[in-house]
Amino acid sequence: MDRIIMKNMGFFGYHGVLPEEKTLGQKFFVDASLYLPLKNAGGTDDLNDSVNYKEVYDIIKGIVTNQKFDLLESLAERICSEIFAAYPEIQKLRVKVKKPEAPVPGLFDYFGVEIEREREI
Repeated sequence: MDRIIMKNMGFFGYHGVLPEEKTLGQKFFVDASLYLPLKNAGGTDDLNDSVNYKEVYDIIKGIVTNQKFDLLESLAERICSEIFAAYPEIQKLRVKVKKPEAPVPGLFDYFGVEIEREREI
């Protein structure tokens, strides 16, 4: 299956269980893979035969920066559901949400979740 890849999009948001995370906020990084047929777009060179990834970026940015979730799982699910609602041509999504400044003592790159969802028929 063809896909559009969106990697390491950075945003500032207020997600987490601890009160400090909800008030101080922190950085989040999101990866998204959009699975859809791209053969027509490759032949026509017409954006109407694909998905405008700037618009998808704006959806993700709006969710991460304007909404609040306790769990990264909920944040990732919301991203998937809103993208599916906006783009019926997308058949499958893979979304990874990374939290590099999680309030965990120790050295680490990030904590995160990755979910994969297929459109329900």
